[in-house]
Amino acid sequence: MNHTGATGYIGGDALATLHAAHPEFSYVALIRSNEKAEQVKARFPNVRVVLGDLDNSALLQRESAAADIVLHTADASDHVGAAKAIAAGLVAGHTKEKPGYWLHTGGTGILTFEDSDKGTFGNKRDKVYDDWEGVEELLNLPDHAFHRNVDKLVLDAAAKHADVLKVALICPPTIYGRGRGPCSQRGRQVYELAKVTLQLQKGPIIGAGQAIWNNVHIHDLSDFYALLVHAAVAGQNDDGIWGPKAYYLTENGEHRWGDLAQSTAEAAAKLGLIPEAKAEPIDLESAKQYAGFESLSWGLNSRGRALRARKLLGWKPSYPSLLEELPQIVQSEWQRLQE
Repeated sequence: MNHTGATGYIGGDALATLHAAHPEFSYVALIRSNEKAEQVKARFPNVRVVLGDLDNSALLQRESAAADIVLHTADASDHVGAAKAIAAGLVAGHTKEKPGYWLHTGGTGILTFEDSDKGTFGNKRDKVYDDWEGVEELLNLPDHAFHRNVDKLVLDAAAKHADVLKVALICPPTIYGRGRGPCSQRGRQVYELAKVTLQLQKGPIIGAGQAIWNNVHIHDLSDFYALLVHAAVAGQNDDGIWGPKAYYLTENGEHRWGDLAQSTAEAAAKLGLIPEAKAEPIDLESAKQYAGFESLSWGLNSRGRALRARKLLGWKPSYPSLLEELPQIVQSEWQRLQE
């Protein structure tokens, strides 16, 4: 099994989950630096480390050709070269009798194009996508949507080489919860929101704060990767699990960004980390100075329903909700700021 992103938040937690369930698997991890490689090997001694990065297409192609399964999480949604190399390698190294499996990670930033096109931030949109009856809509999103260029490469490969290449496109929303990987255990959007709340002593709200986004616990997401891996190992090639329509929105609820900013401030105040539980509007430029690109998402809508994973693979998210996890997130960000 070939793994990109083992040192990251998503990939590290997925590797920890899979390795715990199947220590007997043969794992190969693509890692950029010797330092990170040592961290991975210390935690998982039987993982074979290949030093290299996503720009090394020949290496990616060679390792993908030799792998039964490729789990791609490292900058997967935006790196065109890596997607091309993985597709080419899997096709070259597999046959109809022994297909290659590709678990590709996208992201629900792809659903924010309407807000981005119109330059609107903080307003609610009622549009909710779904990956079952509405999957055609997801397969035909506008070409200029975020991540769409790589999505198209993956889906085109899935259609063109359906017999040899079994593809699942996993599209996570806001991810939260402490990761169990060897290097990065921290999420992004909500963690940056908590950090900025502590820095400003108030929750940051973009626009009217009415924009809505889905969320999922990192452990529930990893459980879904594991379900797909189990299906691959079992040769479970039922229609819809893999292929050009195997688009999975992996959500387990949604949050309104303004409400989340208020809840984050309340959690911080309750922990005694800020003087009072208040959330106030902040302009985009100021927000970007504190949290960079992540802050833009606090004003955007990304709404969908994860039906495919539940219907076809029996995915049953069970970990704590985002609101339940907020105190731990705020506390961990406080500790990071003290370092």
